[in-house]
Amino acid sequence: MNQDTTKHQGKRRRLANILSEKGIKDTAVLAAIASIPRHLFLDSSFEDHAYQDKAFPIGAEQTISQPYTVAFQSEQLMLKPGMRVLEIGTGSGYQTAVLCHMGAEVYSIERQHELFRTSLKRLPALGFSPKKLIFGDGYKGFPEKAPFDRIIVTAGAPVVPEALLAQLAVGGRMVIPVGDEQQKMTIITRTSQADFEKLILGEFRFVPLLGDKN
Repeated sequence: MNQDTTKHQGKRRRLANILSEKGIKDTAVLAAIASIPRHLFLDSSFEDHAYQDKAFPIGAEQTISQPYTVAFQSEQLMLKPGMRVLEIGTGSGYQTAVLCHMGAEVYSIERQHELFRTSLKRLPALGFSPKKLIFGDGYKGFPEKAPFDRIIVTAGAPVVPEALLAQLAVGGRMVIPVGDEQQKMTIITRTSQADFEKLILGEFRFVPLLGDKN
């Protein structure tokens, strides 16, 4: 595995400053961005560009989200250490690492076996310990460990999966991009067993959320 040099660390600090200037205020999110070696979650050919605020391919027709998107979703979770978080779409494992750095108990699901296997090795090698990485269908969530305090979906869902709503704890918060070609970042709060509140915050572009029905 490539080294994490002082040059990389300096680039990360600059990236965190850029995200702060773009409106990210959560100090725990910015600390995670400044700490986690994003270049080690990418193919080495992208190493020189790893700390630009851009998305890059990671294989299996998937991408690592641009840092602003990662930071924005993480901030919208309103995360507190010790919260149980379900992540739909492990991908490269970078968002997983951010959540772990912020003190969450992370359960993360990935449908692409190639990405799942890579993250299974990469995250522990870099010192991150999610509670569980699951190879499976994100549309179904992970009912074995529900309810979750927070749910984050890192791919574009045409609709909000019913299974994920059911697995959100009362008082819990879900951050999910909803839409086909372009997605609206949607915040869903469960206010009671039967009731949910929805807030829409801007447009983003994600790869599609895949499931058994795709």
